[in-house]
Amino acid sequence: MLATLSRFAGFAVLLAATAALAKPVQTGRQSINGVDYYFEVHGKGEPVLLLHGGLGSIEMFGAALEQLAQSRKVIAVDLHGHGRTALGKREWKLELQGDDMAALVKRLGHEQVDVIGYSMGGGVALRMAIQKPKSVRRLALVSCGFSDDGFHADVRALQVQLTSAAAEGMKETPMYKTYAALAPKVDDFPKLLGILGDLMRQKYDWSKEIPKIEAQVMLVYGDSDMFRLEHAVKFYQLLGGDLRDAGWQRENQSKNRLAIIPDATHYDIFTTPRLISTVLPFLDGKRDNTPWTFQK
Repeated sequence: MLATLSRFAGFAVLLAATAALAKPVQTGRQSINGVDYYFEVHGKGEPVLLLHGGLGSIEMFGAALEQLAQSRKVIAVDLHGHGRTALGKREWKLELQGDDMAALVKRLGHEQVDVIGYSMGGGVALRMAIQKPKSVRRLALVSCGFSDDGFHADVRALQVQLTSAAAEGMKETPMYKTYAALAPKVDDFPKLLGILGDLMRQKYDWSKEIPKIEAQVMLVYGDSDMFRLEHAVKFYQLLGGDLRDAGWQRENQSKNRLAIIPDATHYDIFTTPRLISTVLPFLDGKRDNTPWTFQK
């Protein structure tokens, strides 16, 4: 258990370091299916929904959010039980939050948006694209898997140890202090830890649903991620990538993309400026390279 707390505490230091954000152009709440979601809007342009990881909040993205907001309207949300969004009494499930996010962006005036989801937020974003396909145009999944088999064995062994009992030992960590500063009900922290522990102990496999995704998808991992690179490649193959050569004029190329960011781990991939510079051209539908046959 101490090893688990140490891993989470190190993650919290990164959260604290990314907490300073420019003032949003809009803040608000949307009550959806029993959850009172807090959201912020930053920047202007085509809308992109930004979803943070477990035990995080909007502040997790820090400079990455600011970088994205230079050219996009960023709708950032504190997910169920995180940040300023209370845990409440409703069942906590990624699938439910996927539906909630589709409803939230629609209430904000958008029938379809691009989505960036990191870790747990990637799970929510993935379920949104699967369950509400018309709500997502392009989807960037950052350090996110399609089954519980994707994790390295050592981190999986740590994850399954997390329970509500860990709360007392985390009282002096930046992670707890960040939660305490934002959460509507601080006493929910042990319950949230238990919920996330249950999530990480859950067996799941969405491989049969992946090929049916209508949105264009980019998968993004660190080269030292908690997900095995074999899992990343399998995910990409389920999306139709890496099945054959693209061809001289890209005639066989998949619409989807895979990116491996060097010198990045699961615990810092959301802080590197290379994340947004990697994802944004995909979201914008642009490329900066020309096939050899088209060059003069």
